[in-house]
Amino acid sequence: MKTLLKNGVVVDGSGSNRYQADVLIDGDKIVKIGKIDAADGAEVIDVTGLVVAPGFIDTHSHSDLQILVDPEVRPKVMQGITTEILGQDGISMAPLPEKYIRPWRKNLAGLDGDSDQVNYHYRDTAGYLKMIDDVKPGPNECYLVPHGNVRMEAMGLDNRQPTDEELQKMKDIVRREMENGAIGLSTGLIYMPCAYGQTKEVVEMCKVVAEYDGRFVIHQRSEADTILDSMKEVIQIGKESGVKIHYSHFKVCGRKNWDKIDGMIQLLEEAEKEGIDVSFDQYPYVAGSTMLGVILPPWVHDGGTNKVIERLNDPELRKKMVYDIEHGIPGWDNFVDFAGLDQIYVTSVKTDKNKDAVGLSLIELGKLRGKDPYDATFDLLRDEENAVGMVDFYGTEDHVKLFMKRPEMNVCTDGLLGGKPHPRVYGAFPRVLGKYVREDKALTLEQAVYKMTGKPAATFNIKNRGQIKEGAYADITVFNPDTVIDKGTFTDPTQYPEGIEYVMVNGVFEVAGGKYTGRRNGTVLRKKGKEVVK
Repeated sequence: MKTLLKNGVVVDGSGSNRYQADVLIDGDKIVKIGKIDAADGAEVIDVTGLVVAPGFIDTHSHSDLQILVDPEVRPKVMQGITTEILGQDGISMAPLPEKYIRPWRKNLAGLDGDSDQVNYHYRDTAGYLKMIDDVKPGPNECYLVPHGNVRMEAMGLDNRQPTDEELQKMKDIVRREMENGAIGLSTGLIYMPCAYGQTKEVVEMCKVVAEYDGRFVIHQRSEADTILDSMKEVIQIGKESGVKIHYSHFKVCGRKNWDKIDGMIQLLEEAEKEGIDVSFDQYPYVAGSTMLGVILPPWVHDGGTNKVIERLNDPELRKKMVYDIEHGIPGWDNFVDFAGLDQIYVTSVKTDKNKDAVGLSLIELGKLRGKDPYDATFDLLRDEENAVGMVDFYGTEDHVKLFMKRPEMNVCTDGLLGGKPHPRVYGAFPRVLGKYVREDKALTLEQAVYKMTGKPAATFNIKNRGQIKEGAYADITVFNPDTVIDKGTFTDPTQYPEGIEYVMVNGVFEVAGGKYTGRRNGTVLRKKGKEVVK
């Protein structure tokens, strides 16, 4: 099937200046760009006044479970996203040995959800990616092998260091999963069991990733008090392993840490001078989102979710939790300290029993339950088996713009899809185009599109995507530069954006005239050699 996009303004994803041209698509490829009067049998769509851009690439997505339950992933496609990278933060779906299915489902639930509709007996990345292929996803999907899953398969969920044998097993698992199509390795050093790993453990796994020219994607150990030391650890990992490094959702949390921003930028620039390949992604909001269990001190998580519940049932241990939250633990990112109980909001729960907690701050939750906010929060985490989502407010618009302008930056959503989600799930990319390009003029249109398309494609070696060029796959987003904007708010986040008119995935319109078409044409993109291909 042929499609001719007539009279559009092409912003091609390379960072080059926009230009007027027609774009001809035949099957799943862009075959001609220029002045095209007619094409035999082509459906002609007049896109006068609209921008024709490559499909957006979301480098930090949490659709890992959702893609199997609801493969449309409509909140992503409706904002112009045609490719997602799954497997973030070191805890995801695969690998998953049979004996760990039950505890791992509990550990993963707060981040990616849980579902009895999913057959969890797929064992490894090859099995998981086949399941995605079989459901025919809306967007294209890539996968990072997660550190936590690797550690679990090699040595279980306990808080200890691996033996030499176990460390070798971890490296072997990473190699197996890279051969199975993973595009790199992720970790989340605030999440269990990743947080139990020391630098040496991560370096050794990254040496394997470097052999495949994959990328190491990291939620670093601290985004707050010790962020500079944390960044130095990441840079050390890059230096010792030779791996390319990518900081997830780059930011600094807490007013008292804002003076560290100059030091953060200096570390980026020093690393690049040393020849270390450094990149990062960012969502365009001053609030973050993760699972509520991160407010608990690290020792509470030792041994997995069942142990968390046991400790939350112990009144004396609750006192110790409150003490550690109020006084801090060296090296621990204390969300209550840098956001405050009044700036952390419940976004999702697992059971109907606690649905009334969704949308409340932890202070409001305490008032609703007639309890101290800590006890109300601990009760909620216990009753929901730690499967609770949250948003937390931590930064300023000036900081968002500062990091956005950095050459290392590309755009992401990092949105959890359950309950009342962070509005970035529905609107991160249109927000950049509407607020930060059109309204605030923090970026030019060409810069913004590059950071959504060509930049992430190059960062992750995604072949023949991320640019409007002849021979590239026809992943295309057409938007109105005068109206494009996100609509979701923190109180009403589940709103599709305005101004995204057409979204094409591998040559098929999944959005047309601003409406979802019901068609799904995504595929799994796998690492083959040093490139990520269809």
